[in-house]
Amino acid sequence: MPIPTTPEAWLSGTIPDLPTPFDAGGAVDLRAFRGLCERQIAAGVTALVVGETAGEASTLSLAEHESIIHAAVEIARGRARVIAGAGSNSTQHAIDLTRRAEEAGADAVMSVVPYYNKPMQEGIYEHFRAIADSTALPIILHDVPSRTVRELANSTLARLAESRQLVGLRDGSGDVTRPLRLGSMLPSRFRLLTGDDATALAYVANGGDGCISTMSNVTPGLCQTILSGMRHGRLRAACDLQSQLMPLQACLSADHPAALKYALSLLGLMHPTTRLPIVELDATAKAAVAIALTAIDENLPETAEA
Repeated sequence: MPIPTTPEAWLSGTIPDLPTPFDAGGAVDLRAFRGLCERQIAAGVTALVVGETAGEASTLSLAEHESIIHAAVEIARGRARVIAGAGSNSTQHAIDLTRRAEEAGADAVMSVVPYYNKPMQEGIYEHFRAIADSTALPIILHDVPSRTVRELANSTLARLAESRQLVGLRDGSGDVTRPLRLGSMLPSRFRLLTGDDATALAYVANGGDGCISTMSNVTPGLCQTILSGMRHGRLRAACDLQSQLMPLQACLSADHPAALKYALSLLGLMHPTTRLPIVELDATAKAAVAIALTAIDENLPETAEA
């Protein structure tokens, strides 16, 4: 079924941040990537994030980045929206990535707060305004202070959200109460999604709209079930299911995206290859992922992934 065209309609629920598969030789494996996209769409997601954090975007060439956007667009065919990672700590490079994503057919871009440079809030504001002026695409902001050092202040976010082109936030602050404070500051059309699977239920309970998810890559149907249950008042059932995922979520969070790639390799979906400076898991970490993944299969009801 076609996904609604307005971001306020499709930017919600569980949206996977897809990894970029590499083959044993380190080249982008588009066949495996297409399989990951199809699997998510079959589970009912409304959008796919490609070439962002889980996608090891900083290690991709421009041609590789464009190739995975093209592949996602070709697979989605309107059944899900494609959100392309297009962030950089160079405003001009972020603009170039955004324009390339638009040319490749992306439905929206995700742009992270500039990292390493430590810009002032006015610099962050001007950075995102310059990107918005360069494209017709909707822009989803990504605030992840643990990686960027600088946060996107609520007051700066409110200024940016005055533009209808700025449609949502991937919130990596870890603050589950943030939607409560932002509710009166933002237009109703603006969407707030956490970037943290472990606190997604609490974030949504406090007014958030969903989760940009790592876990959805492993258990897409189950992640949809958990947030849907939350929205329909089945809080206890949603929490019970969520608790079963916590050991694997801890593994994925500790060594991201290497742990995610290894988990997906155990499911036969891709090779676990990463690119430097990310390396594959050591034997101890691999064993922990395998145990956590097996526990999900053993402990969840047979219908949980339906």
